[in-house]
Amino acid sequence: MLVKIYGAAIHGVSAQIITIEVNVDQGVGYHLVGLPDNAIKESSYRISAALKNSGFKIPGKKITINMAPADLRKEGSAYDMSIALGILAASDLIKAENIGQYLIMGELSLDGGLQPIKGILPIAIKAREDGFKGIILPKQNAREAAIVNNLDVYGVENIKQVIDFFNEDLPLEKSEIDTRKEFQDKIDHFPFDFDEVKGQEAAKRAMEVAAAGGHNIILIGSPGSGKTMLAKRLPSILPALSLKESLETTKIHSVAGKMGTETSLITIRPFRSPHHTISDVALVGGGSYPQPGEISLAHNGVLFLDEMPEFKRTVLEVMRQPLEDRVVTISRAKFTIEYPASFMLVASMNPSPSGYFPDDPNNTSSTMEMQRYMNKLSGPLLDRIDIHIEVSKVEYEQLAEKKKGESSASIRKRVNKARDIQNERYKDSEVNYNAQMGPKDIEKYCELDDYSQLLIKAAMLKLNLSARAYDRILKVARTIADLENSENIQGDHISEAIQYRSLDRDFWNA
Repeated sequence: MLVKIYGAAIHGVSAQIITIEVNVDQGVGYHLVGLPDNAIKESSYRISAALKNSGFKIPGKKITINMAPADLRKEGSAYDMSIALGILAASDLIKAENIGQYLIMGELSLDGGLQPIKGILPIAIKAREDGFKGIILPKQNAREAAIVNNLDVYGVENIKQVIDFFNEDLPLEKSEIDTRKEFQDKIDHFPFDFDEVKGQEAAKRAMEVAAAGGHNIILIGSPGSGKTMLAKRLPSILPALSLKESLETTKIHSVAGKMGTETSLITIRPFRSPHHTISDVALVGGGSYPQPGEISLAHNGVLFLDEMPEFKRTVLEVMRQPLEDRVVTISRAKFTIEYPASFMLVASMNPSPSGYFPDDPNNTSSTMEMQRYMNKLSGPLLDRIDIHIEVSKVEYEQLAEKKKGESSASIRKRVNKARDIQNERYKDSEVNYNAQMGPKDIEKYCELDDYSQLLIKAAMLKLNLSARAYDRILKVARTIADLENSENIQGDHISEAIQYRSLDRDFWNA
């Protein structure tokens, strides 16, 4: 007897329906075809033990299982339950009239229990799009799938519950979640707040400007000055995720297997901080069976590279294209996958190999050593970082101060107002915020008066600013003007923006 049962495979951050055809005939043998990987080929052992411990057994007949489409590689152990139920249904051991109305996924334990699987959110979205009545999956994945409306989601603990559901019409518990309530309840739950930062007013201002305009930023300071502390608090002042952005981000984390069992929706912007020993593939994504990398996991959030010059040069260079295109394309001989990668880059570094600024008495690095250290960061990469800010040491008086600093909530209000201005400005273009402006947009929205032009000309000459700094200064000045609700860029906006180009000065060779 032939039975068709349905599962799904992940391709990028979307899912594709897999038809699992099980045919039980006279003879002996177990044949699994359709480009399965080793984990699926090994499923027969898990299925045999799980069914035996649930009161059933695989019949001693010729079993042929085809996973269609046959030219798409199937990976992982998520098809165990689908195959097991297909074998029982094709052997007439359970009723199978309605089994095709459900998408069924789950990894089996030897006792018949179910283990959670990856990528359940895109799978649930695909199940709804293709008109399935419901989805049956491990209980640990039920909350994540339940954010998809108009789809019955059944989280089960073992295969016996599913067998009884089809065989004896015993009801399964339906998982339901109010997606909008879940989203709104957790939208402001941040682990860190800017009111915990002592001193560093200039650095906090730079972080506010970066958040308001979506600018990439690099923090330069000696060890212990608070660079990491500032970076970790950046998500708390960024505009809140929209529901659409939240679903996009959740899909990526779901595919990568980074969702917790109690988490249904990512409601705050991700903060990813990879170690400097990370490989190229781990950062941008890929592998023989492609997975999202750190830059995709930071989509709609922040990617923090602590001690940036310590990262391998090749690792830093592979970020250049995603920083421009905001998408990562991974090409293989038989397929191409795209992962979204719209993130804000925050980097930190010491000013020298010894960790101190050139004018600090603790600095032991020679000019040549400092130059070699700075050369680890290429010009094209620095070209994509709009704001360079020096983070000075915190004095004792500031550390001992009992008064708390300005909270993230009040800073975020100003950032949101600036973003609202930008949303109105760019509503008819593909630009979302100031950092994405191209040459035409800069020409249109960054007009300077005579005094501002004199200022920026003087800066180019006296501070020896590079040519690439010019556009960056204008973009940042536009954001500063938006924060002050100013229609035109003024001289003081240009002056402040010039201060955020530390790495373009001769200071480092002093």
